[in-house]
Formats: sequence, C-alpha cells, structure tokens
Amino acid sequence: MDLTGEERIAAPRDAVWAALNDPDTLRACIPGCQSLTQTSPTELEATVKIKIGPVSATFKGEVTLSNLNPPESYTIAGEGKGGIAGFAKGGADVTLADEGATTLLTYAVHAEVGGKLAQLGSRLIDSTSKKLAAQFFTDLGTRLNGGAA
Repeated sequence: MDLTGEERIAAPRDAVWAALNDPDTLRACIPGCQSLTQTSPTELEATVKIKIGPVSATFKGEVTLSNLNPPESYTIAGEGKGGIAGFAKGGADVTLADEGATTLLTYAVHAEVGGKLAQLGSRLIDSTSKKLAAQFFTDLGTRLNGGAA
C-alpha cells in the first residue's frame, strides 16, 4: 500500500518539527495510541489499538527515525504485530517546508500488511489509512494551536 499527501499546519516549521519528535504529542495525536515510549533519541516503542472493518487488534511495535535533517525532513519506519490479526510494517518520508505563517508537511508512505488484515482488501485498508492520517493531522493541528493538551 502506498499513500502520499500533504497537509498545511497553521504553525511555524520549528514547532511542527518539535511536535513530530515529541512522544507526548505523538501519543495524544496518533489514533488509538495506548502507549508510546522513547527508548533512544531515534527509537520508540508503541502500542496502538485500531479497527479496520471487522478486524480490531492491538499492535505492539517499534519505530525508528532515520535520515534526520532538522527541521526539514526525516524517514520514519516501523513494524507492529497484532497477534492473529496479523502484522503491519512500513515507512514514511516526511518533509516540512515553510509556507508563509504555516508549514507544508508532505509525506510518502509505503506499508505492508499480513494475516487477517491482508484479507480485508486494499480499498478498505486504504480508506481506513486515509481516515486515520486525517485524524492524526487534525489532532496535531489542534494541539499546536493551543487545543487540548
């Protein structure tokens, strides 16, 4: 599965970069995130509970940041296991650019799923992924603009 997009976030690039590297902010913004712990400056462990169609699963996994170019870009890669529901693994290239008083965030994601999740069909997985990404960016924008902490 490949997913690309861009989001305009009403905050300066440095603030967006800081938020994307802050475990507390990420924990609050990632849909279904139950825990997110930074284990090193470039590694995190996460537990996320999601529902895709009829399959609900709790995924436990690790996330690694690489190709760090603050405050412009990085690559995020991760893999999670959801028991009998299957697994998900993939990565994303994330780029930030100043656009006036806002920040333009662009992303390109490549992900693979296996197990029961893979049997759901790519359309359902793609639409759910887009919905989860939209929720993440809405929550991130709200948090950066003084919303719920």
